[in-house]
Amino acid sequence: MSTSYDGLQFPIHPENHKPSTSGTGKQIIAEALATVDHESSNKALAEKNWRKHYPQYFKALVEHGIRSQHNPIQIAEDGLRKAHQSFEFYRHGQKHVLKDAMQLPTENLHTFKLQGTSQAEPEWYVPYHGQKLQGQALLDQIAAWLAAGIIEPSHAAALNAAVAHPEWFDLSDRNTVLFGAASEAGPLTWLAKWKANIIAVDLPNSRVWNKILTTVQQGNATLYAPSSEPLPTDSPLNILQEKLGANLLTQTPEIAHWLAQKSETLDLAAIAYLDGEKHVRVAMAMDAIMQYVSAQKPDTSLMFMCTPTDVYAVPEEVVSASAEKFKQRSQGQKLLTKSISTISRSHFFQKNLHNLIASDNGQHYGIADCLVVEQGPNYALAKRIQQWRAILSRHNGQRVSINIAPSTTTHSVTKNPLLKAAFSGASLFDVEAFSPETTNAIMAALWIHDLRNPDSAANPAVQLEHPLQLMMEGANHGGLWRVAYLARTALPFAALYGFAADKLPLDKVIAKFKK
Repeated sequence: MSTSYDGLQFPIHPENHKPSTSGTGKQIIAEALATVDHESSNKALAEKNWRKHYPQYFKALVEHGIRSQHNPIQIAEDGLRKAHQSFEFYRHGQKHVLKDAMQLPTENLHTFKLQGTSQAEPEWYVPYHGQKLQGQALLDQIAAWLAAGIIEPSHAAALNAAVAHPEWFDLSDRNTVLFGAASEAGPLTWLAKWKANIIAVDLPNSRVWNKILTTVQQGNATLYAPSSEPLPTDSPLNILQEKLGANLLTQTPEIAHWLAQKSETLDLAAIAYLDGEKHVRVAMAMDAIMQYVSAQKPDTSLMFMCTPTDVYAVPEEVVSASAEKFKQRSQGQKLLTKSISTISRSHFFQKNLHNLIASDNGQHYGIADCLVVEQGPNYALAKRIQQWRAILSRHNGQRVSINIAPSTTTHSVTKNPLLKAAFSGASLFDVEAFSPETTNAIMAALWIHDLRNPDSAANPAVQLEHPLQLMMEGANHGGLWRVAYLARTALPFAALYGFAADKLPLDKVIAKFKK
């Protein structure tokens, strides 16, 4: 039966002919839970208010993932299999299951090459509060973040190693594929300064490609971009920005085949972001492409960036630090938070999760539940799909860089008034939200560290004590893991403070709150 749909879609409900996002999300999470916790799986399927209650099922995935070293692999396999069987791909009015989409006939994509004009040598620094931190100044700031609990020791170690190895940043030997190349949180700006061979995939959109082309042209890198038609090598930028690009959602098989045909070893980075249910779809598109290219080219590496507002297994020491922070609260903070908690019937300022879960590796781990309900189940599902692919691919022998990036004041975040205000008030709870330029510099360097350092957790030859350790290593959560309260129960108060901070003299009140 022919339809007007095009490209990758959520399953269409047969009765109302609308995409079924909550139903699909429930089914994927339930399938991922089915083998490790049949009861939670059934409960997820029966959940009537998925949008409100989804965090408990994502937490269940982590709880059962901790208990056995095999469970995260089983969860990832089951969840990804169900996702690829669930999502649909439409072409010429015909519906196909996503797992079969790569076998469809495709039209070849052509490649346009653009060389940057700069002769500058690669350098790295971190823009921070108006400064360009390098050398000892950067090392001092890394130490300050570590002491404040903003970053984990493994994150500090990776950044320190990057400072010690400036030669790592000459990427003339790497072929980096950026899905969503113009992404505000992506590494394009830095790769363009590091002599990288950048294979950029982004929407055919003149504004997007003006950014990409201008960035690369001003740097020392080389750009390889897809187009639907061959373009003369001397094409002017105003023509190129209208002709370049490929759509991850509608040209998924074309992009996969275009990349698989390249003879070079590829580093694939899944950094594309779209709002709402489109974020799940683009995550599935990137996953399908990564799966296909990795099968054709097993030496392919993968890169993902996790959000801190998710739920993670964490080392025992992190749980102890959070418990200690709760214990050491000031008298003023105890009185205020207890009053608010009582008035709200314990909705606000719930104690963070300090229970430990035993694993069959002999270790105990805690859970950092930083899920923010307002971000919604689609966002959580998109990020979970990426974690599953990372865990499974590393288990199968691929190099996988996956690091938690700090909460960042990108446009996609700050256009949500609640999240914008909460980030403004985050310092109240010793949480730091980073500017996009700071996050970009840090996370780009972490990716390079994971590609270059043989001792990185990204290297499958490095033995991990537990598969979930892959997300623990290199984490920059901005302090969220170590706060005294369950993050989402303190978020509304942080938002209130953020709303009021610019209008009222709150410095004395906050000083009393913290002391």
